[in-house]
Amino acid sequence: MKAIEIHGSTGDSTILVGESIRSLKKYAPLERMVVITDENVRRHYQKDFPSCEVIEIGSGEKVKTLESVKEIYQRLIEIEADRSSFIVGIGGGVVCDITGFVASTYMRGVAFGFVSTTLLSQVDASVGGKNGVNLGGYKNMVGVFNQPQFVICDINLLKTLPEKELLSGFAEIVKHAVIGDPHLFSYIQENYKKGFLLDTGVIKKLVSDSIVIKSSIVNRDEKEKGERRKLNFGHTFGHAIEKTTGISHGEAVSAGMVIASRLSRQMGYLSMEETEKIEILLKKLRLPARLQIDHGRVIDALGKDKKRNRVSINFVLLKAIGHAFVKEISINELGEAIRDF
Repeated sequence: MKAIEIHGSTGDSTILVGESIRSLKKYAPLERMVVITDENVRRHYQKDFPSCEVIEIGSGEKVKTLESVKEIYQRLIEIEADRSSFIVGIGGGVVCDITGFVASTYMRGVAFGFVSTTLLSQVDASVGGKNGVNLGGYKNMVGVFNQPQFVICDINLLKTLPEKELLSGFAEIVKHAVIGDPHLFSYIQENYKKGFLLDTGVIKKLVSDSIVIKSSIVNRDEKEKGERRKLNFGHTFGHAIEKTTGISHGEAVSAGMVIASRLSRQMGYLSMEETEKIEILLKKLRLPARLQIDHGRVIDALGKDKKRNRVSINFVLLKAIGHAFVKEISINELGEAIRDF
């Protein structure tokens, strides 16, 4: 097991890569624990849950709403949860985002932790202290920064994931490599086939290296005032594409990374060779480099991005694989870029 620390303004968070869901009672008080999970995770893994209250929600982005949060609050009141309660989210990114938001706001805040059950959640959603829900179809428009006390990344839980879920995780792993570690990028190139087969050694390295990259950035900039913006590489277009097409997060981010890489090349920052390397690796990982999209709807979604500054967005570009930077670009210019690509 590998432990990685995040030091946040709301407290420290320990990410436990390789720990088991069965060890949950070592990290949270059993007599005060409340579990939030979804129907799919409960079906597969309830046998490994501790004996405590369980609140079940639906699955998918459609349940990541204030209405779901309200229903959970009402259930917490019914079971007489109080400020001494400890809430644990067991699931993927949606469960972790909702759990963190609920725990941060119920009775003005109770302690919480996560057992992350998807590759995407282990390398991204459960790490870093961002918690929130969607509003009006726009991702994470309502939320808080608050660190979970712990995140258990049980590698064995990945074995029940469908391929599309794994691919979403691989997209985020590539993102971390592209913005912060050329050696990890090379490792993915050499070992992606073993990654698909969930080879234990390969997956543990991919997960832990990704978390190290993200946690080091979060430790320097928890509230996304500067350095943390680099983690949005591929996500500005990715979120807009995801909203307007309904494709998976990983597929949308993959297309977003291709657009951002090509824009970096067009602006004279990134070489043609490295632009092509990124596209080739994404294709090897069965992720899209091109999509059919409605340009008008994507541009409209860009204009509603929560990271915009009136008429511009802090956009993440590349100087090289492993070297990202942030540049303010007008929404109009980004609109032209997506038309070109």
